[in-house]
Order: sequence, then C-alpha cells, then structure tokens
Amino acid sequence: MRSSIEIGRIMGIPIRLHITLLLVLPLFAYIFTTEEFGFAGVSSETLKYLLSFTATVAIFLSILIHELSHSSVALRNGLEVKSITLFLFGGIASMEDIPKNPAFEFKMALLGPLASLGIGFVMLGIDFLLGTLGYSVYHFFGIIGTINIGLFIFNMIPAFPMDGGRVFRAWLASRMSYIEATRKAVTIGQVLAVVMGIIGLFLVHPLLIMIAFFVYIGAAEEGKATEMTVPLEGVTVSDLMTGEIITVPSSMSVNELMELMLERKHMGYPVIEDGELVGVVTFTDVQKIPHDKRKEFRVGEIMTRNIISIQMTDPAEDALRLLFTHNIGHVLVMNNTQLVGIVSRTDVLRATQILGS
Repeated sequence: MRSSIEIGRIMGIPIRLHITLLLVLPLFAYIFTTEEFGFAGVSSETLKYLLSFTATVAIFLSILIHELSHSSVALRNGLEVKSITLFLFGGIASMEDIPKNPAFEFKMALLGPLASLGIGFVMLGIDFLLGTLGYSVYHFFGIIGTINIGLFIFNMIPAFPMDGGRVFRAWLASRMSYIEATRKAVTIGQVLAVVMGIIGLFLVHPLLIMIAFFVYIGAAEEGKATEMTVPLEGVTVSDLMTGEIITVPSSMSVNELMELMLERKHMGYPVIEDGELVGVVTFTDVQKIPHDKRKEFRVGEIMTRNIISIQMTDPAEDALRLLFTHNIGHVLVMNNTQLVGIVSRTDVLRATQILGS
C-alpha cells in the first residue's frame, strides 16, 4: 500500500498527501468546531463545520506555500526537488543533497518561515480590515493568520529538524567548520528538546512531549547524516570501490553458491549469463530456499534482476545514499555499461571514519 497520494504538480514538483494527513483532516476540522479559538461560537452547525473544514484546508495550503518557498530557492540554484509531501506534522520537500554552503542554506531555510510570517500578516490585515468594515466573518482570517505566525515562531526554534536549526547551523558554519557547526546546533537542539519534554511532563501535555521527542530524534539524525557525508566531499566512487570482482554464473547451484560464500567471505555476487550482467544474488536470496532444495535451485532462479548500480565517477555520497535508501550491503560500480567494481556499506563507512578523523 502506498503511503502517499499524488494530487498534482506545481513548478514541476509532485505534490503528495500522506495517508496520516488524510486520516487527521476530519479530526482537525472537528477540533476547530469545539475550540473557542475556532468556531465553537457559531450557532449554525452547517456553517460551523464548513468554516472548520475550510480553515483546516487553508492551514495545510499555507504549509504547502511554506515548502514551495524552500523549493523555489532550490530550483533557482539548479537542485532537483523530487516531491513535496504534506503529512500529520506539516510538510517536507524531498530534494537532492543541499550544497554545504552556509549562505545558500541560510537563504533556503529562512524563506519558508518568512512565507508563513507573510501569510500571517496578510491574513491578520484582512481580518482587521473586515473588522473595521463591520464584517468579522467569525475572525476566519484572523485565525489563519495567528496560526501562521505561530508556525513561523515554531519553525524558527534553533533546533533540527526545524528551519531554525538550519538557519542557526548556517550562521555557525560561516564562523567554523560545517561539521563543528552541525555538532553545536545538534547539541543546542537536543537541550531544547529535553527542556520541552520536561515542561510537557509537568504540564501533562502529550503533544509537547511528542514534539520534544520528534525534535530530539531529528537533531540526532541530522548530526549523524552530516558526520557521514561531509568527510566524503570530493571523494568519488572509484576511490572507494573494490576492483577485484567475483562473479557467479546463473547456472551455478545454490549449494555451490553457499560454499563460495563460506570460502570467500562475501555475502553478495553479480550474476553473469552469456557474458552479460543479469542480476545480483545475496545471502538473503539464499535464505528463502529450504536447505534440502538448494541443490536443485540455480542462481538464476533466485537472483534479483533489479540491478542497483552507480557510475565510478559519481560522488561517494551517492553510493552512501543508495546503500541506505535501498537497505542493501553492496552497490555495483559501472564504467558506462561495463562492470568495473563493487562498493560496500563497509567501504563507505570505513572511508567516513578515516577521512573524518
């Protein structure tokens, strides 16, 4: 089952709704009908629910504009934005790795919150203008404006994964190394998360506790990702790959493959048929075959035909991303269409440790 649904494209970017958002939209609308800040005072039940649902949609449209503001900076600088997904806690723009340039990161991270701030002031201005003309419209625009101002303040908290954490990291990175700036930003973000969590416990506020947990984990993940990718800058796949390739024929029995794995201490091999690369076979594939059937099955019957490969001139960061995105142990290395090597998760992590020390 797909976790998100594409509803259209803006600036060529696929816009998706996550299943969590579809589930909670009615809940958010219901909350607006019961809160005094919302539309609890509206006498007409039909109008109350109509205003509540419209307000809910307007808030997520505001979040979409927030994410599009980030994405516009990325597109103008030649980065690919793969998608924007709206989900329970807001929105996220999926894009290729942001260049570790403090000025660029500062601008891109800041533009989203500024969009929320702009929407907030415009909505509050409309609410004020309508009020002076005697049309309150149940302060619909004032509610949307206030929430957007709140989103601006929340997003500018100097903690990952919020935009404020990236703005803070970019500011620090203009004064020290990128890794050191990330470490400081992560530490401060996690301290803020702990403080939020303690306040949440004292106030018995589950949402604040959840946000604190989200911030703490997000900060840790950002720190870990940066520690792994920054040392690989300027390193290509050819610098890390193993050029000695052990291939197996598709006609080899699974039993013989097991003996080869035991002898060579490798858990995955490219599969060759008539001189052509046709797949990859790993220990995971072997495990699917019962022990007493392994003499009967051939490698060609159990191998994976979906070959995940990378060019030898590609950045080492791309190999790292492929390994973790697909949760695999090895990536085949190609020189155009020719198999020239293999790079493993161990190869990349070892390089990260050595170059980062």
